[in-house]
Amino acid sequence: MENNEILLKPAMSFAVIKILPLIFLALIFLLLAWYLSSFFLLFSIGTLAAGWYRLLYIRKSIYLITPEVVRISRGIFFKRTDMLEIYRVKDYVITQSFILQLLGLMNLTLKSTDAENPVIWMVGIPESDIIDTIRDYVQEARKHNRIYEIN
Repeated sequence: MENNEILLKPAMSFAVIKILPLIFLALIFLLLAWYLSSFFLLFSIGTLAAGWYRLLYIRKSIYLITPEVVRISRGIFFKRTDMLEIYRVKDYVITQSFILQLLGLMNLTLKSTDAENPVIWMVGIPESDIIDTIRDYVQEARKHNRIYEIN
């Protein structure tokens, strides 16, 4: 990887927070299996399996930002890689819920003029000044490709 490439992944703490409802649901099913019927044990195992899959899916997401392109890879069994030319990025939005602020994480939304990918979400990434770097990449790519915005 070159020095001007940025590799981002969702944090493990973000993935765990996202699967907490499934873990609590699995515990409820486990309690129901203990008190009512062992049939609920199957629901508990299924819910835990869904939570494990969700955790792996979140952690396998990779965001690679280069001066030319933004590459988003997702998936476990079936991989999908989307590419967005960096000069197509129009707007940047950072959102942070209270929990994300406590964990030092953020969600980054890139809005673009690309028909296939009008909005790209990068969720649960470490808090940084990535917006300034992306803005510099966008300006340089537009200048290099002679693309001018007309409002």
